[in-house]
Parts: sequence; C-alpha cells; structure tokens
Amino acid sequence: MTSPEQNAQENALGNAQRNSKNNPLPRALLLIGVVMAVVGSVGGPLITSVATTLHVSLAAAQWTLTVSLLTGAVSTPVLGRLGSGARRRPVVLGTLGVIVGGSVLTVLPLPLGVLLVGRAAQGCGLALGPLMMASAREHLDQARAASTIAMISVASTAGVGFGYPLAGYLTDVGGIRLAYAAALGLAALAFLAALRFFPASSQPVAPAPDAAASLLLTASVLVLLLVLGEASLWQHHLALAVGGIAAGLVLLGAWALRERSLSTPLVDLRLLRHRAVAGANAAMLVAGVGMYLLLSCITRYVQTPRVAGYGFGLSTFTAGLFLVPFSVVGFVAGRLSPWLRTRLSAATLVTAATAVVIAAFAVFAVARGTIAGPLVSMTLLGLGVGAFSAAMPAVILEVTPARETASAMGVNQVVRSIGFSLGSTLSALLLAAHTSAGAVFPSDEGFTAAAWIGAAVTALALGVSFTLRPRRAVVATAA
Repeated sequence: MTSPEQNAQENALGNAQRNSKNNPLPRALLLIGVVMAVVGSVGGPLITSVATTLHVSLAAAQWTLTVSLLTGAVSTPVLGRLGSGARRRPVVLGTLGVIVGGSVLTVLPLPLGVLLVGRAAQGCGLALGPLMMASAREHLDQARAASTIAMISVASTAGVGFGYPLAGYLTDVGGIRLAYAAALGLAALAFLAALRFFPASSQPVAPAPDAAASLLLTASVLVLLLVLGEASLWQHHLALAVGGIAAGLVLLGAWALRERSLSTPLVDLRLLRHRAVAGANAAMLVAGVGMYLLLSCITRYVQTPRVAGYGFGLSTFTAGLFLVPFSVVGFVAGRLSPWLRTRLSAATLVTAATAVVIAAFAVFAVARGTIAGPLVSMTLLGLGVGAFSAAMPAVILEVTPARETASAMGVNQVVRSIGFSLGSTLSALLLAAHTSAGAVFPSDEGFTAAAWIGAAVTALALGVSFTLRPRRAVVATAA
C-alpha cells in the first residue's frame, strides 16, 4: 500500500507534468492527428495513376479513396466506445498497428483487391481523432487541453493540404508505390510516437459496446455514405438512390431504438438532445456540405483546360499545391483559436468562421477569371474551415462529461463525413446539370450556379450557428 505522503507526491508530480510546457503529449497527439489525415487522404490524387498502373477503370480506382473514408466513418463511434478509460492506450496502439499493416499491403506490387484492403485499414486512422481529444482532456490542464483539442480538430485540414501535393509529386517521381511507401513511413512514425508518449488512462472502463447496436450503426452509416457519395446513382437511378437513403434512415432508427433500451449505450442519445450538441452537429452537417462543395468546385475548375473557355489546365500536382495555402491558413487559424476564445465565445467563433466560408464562395463566384481569384477563395476557405473546426469541439465539450469525450466527438466526426459526402455529390450533380450533351466539361455558368447555391447552403449553417449561443438568464425584479 502507498502512504498518504506517497500519494501526495505522485499527485504533485502528475499535476506538474500536466502544467509543464515541456510536456511532449500535445506535440505527440498533434503529430498522430496530422499523420493520420495525410495517410487517409493519400489516395485522392492517385486515382488516375492507380487506374493506369493496375489497368482498372477509374470507377474501380475511385474505391482507393472511398473505402478509406467509409472505414473511417463507420469505425469512429465503435472505437470511441472501445477506447474509453483504461482501454484507450491499447485501442490506439492496436489501431495504429492495423494501419501500419494495411500500409504494407498498399506498397506491395499486388492486385487492386489487396490495395483496397490496405486502404481500408488506413482509413481507421480517421477514427483516432476523438481518442486523441479524450487523452488531451484527461492528461492536460484546461488551457493546454483546449488548444490541443482545437489543433487535433484542425489536423484533418492541414493533413489533406499537405498530403495531396506530396502524393502527386512522389507519384510523378516514382509511381504510386513510392507514394504509398511514404504513407507507410508516416504510419510507422505515428505508431512509434504513440508507443512512446501516449499515456494510459485512469478513467473507469465503460462496458464493451453492444454488438447489435454497433452493427446497426455501422450498417446505417455505411449505406448513407455509399448512396450520398455516388453522384451517378442520383443522376441515373434516382428511385434507387432515394430507396437507399430510406433504408439507411430505417437502420438508423432501429439503432436509436436499440440504444434507448441499453443501460450503457454506444452513444448517449440524451446528450445529443442537448441544444448545444444538437445545434453543433446540425451546423457541422450543413457547413460540411458547403465546405466540401466549394473545395470540389475549385479543384475541378483549376484543372479544367483552357479549351473549355475557362479554367487553367493545372496538373494534378500543381492543383494539389492549391491546397497548401488552404492548409497553412487553416492551421494558423487553429493555433489562434485559443487566443480568440479569450475574446469571443466558441459559438461566436463558429458564426464568424461560417461567414468567412460564405465570403470564399462569393470570391469564387465573381472573381475566378484570373488565378488569383480561386487562390484567394481557397485561402479564405482554409481560414473558415480551420477556425470552424477548432471552435466546434469547444461548443460540444462545454456540455459533455469527460468520460463521453470520445463518443461525442466521434458522432460529430461521422456527421462531418456525411456532410462532406453530400457536398461532394451536390457539386458533381450541379456541374453535371450544366454539362451539355456530348460535352466533357460543364459550362462556366455551372460553376457560378454551384457557388451561389453553396453560399445559400452555408448561410443555413450560419443561421444554425446562432442557436449555439447560451441563453441569457432572465432576472426577475420586484415591482
């Protein structure tokens, strides 16, 4: 048994480490978050190269990106529950081990099926963000935890911006296997960082997630993301697409009924009914649609050759460089978020960030005739997305118990994935509607229409953001 003096010494040591500026945990958590975003996004710019290298169709090669996004979305809530309390460190290390193993498969010169298995394993890294946030909230003092959580949330933005041009450059130099080898090296680095610095949790272990609830939630998210992400399905088989959405919603309803019957649910639905949490998730869903719609439009516009009468005909690598200012400015916005939070509430920061995204739409709509227009628009988008992503966790965690951090943020990440899928599909549908029969590229007016529709969608998120503000208490005075 330990004496009271020993306990006091251990508590003092723990508090000193939590408050120390030399504590390596924030840097380790941020490193893991950025690396996982890079590894998860590395398939995006390689789709065409995968098709030509492995002699498969573009539709088949598209799955190297889609499968990682799907596994990330469906594994997030389950890993959030499995990684609660004392299981957090083993789950994080185990997941990173799976990612390293999957990365090995992507490097080997094997058929597309093996590559897809590897990419599916890599997608699990997208589910680690909520567990990183839970660790920061437990092991860091309040101020450092808030700043670290904000940066972890922004890590997905920074990672995508650096991952796209890096993957494009390495593919040009040495083919797709070199790009995937770089992802393997980064995954191994993240595993070593977690092995060395990721701490064990002293929080109680939550019961293992209910198998039926986990299966229902996984199936519903999988169906919804598959249907929402298939623009061709909505173009040519509308009834089937609507039926798929209906099936996904039925599965989601069955999951909610199952959750309500459990004493320890996978996700605390009572928490999701809280005004701040519900509003935050609604804002994330709608804003995610707008953000990804604009990102898709800009990257497609700058790669369109001049023969269409507009665009700049940029290569995949050069177009990927467009995401660098998006990521750099987003990262800076995340770093400034804690300072801004001393002057603005998290809800106000979400509102301001949403307004910046609307401004990015306006710039793209009216000033894309020169390369500066899309570049400014992409930079504004990075600022808005970075500030939005950094402030959103604060809105949710203000009313969330510490033990539910991973679960609550996991749900928000799934909502973001659904919003991004909707935005990508909406972008494709709007541009397809402005593509003449037999034409390869949409008309320039199609990009204008998409920009203004996206601005209108984002304006809805702006309206929702006003509901996030805490209600003022009414003080009664005696007559």
